[in-house]
Amino acid sequence: MLKEFVEYVTKHLVDDPSRVVVEIKSEEEKKIVFALRVGQEDIGKVIGKEGKTAQAIRTLLTAIAAKAGKRAILEILD
Repeated sequence: MLKEFVEYVTKHLVDDPSRVVVEIKSEEEKKIVFALRVGQEDIGKVIGKEGKTAQAIRTLLTAIAAKAGKRAILEILD
């Protein structure tokens, strides 16, 4: 559910949704680390001015994960 959320939000932000890749980097009992890759030309759209878009995605992801009793971390890779 968390992975699908990140994919959904990111695909609606970028110009080329086919290049959005969300992978589970590591998963423990209470912690999940996601790695997000987008096309080079779309990285600015995902990060946003002063990182505000990325922070908003992370905040929503944290809230959704907390409902499931987990901690989620999102890494944006270039």
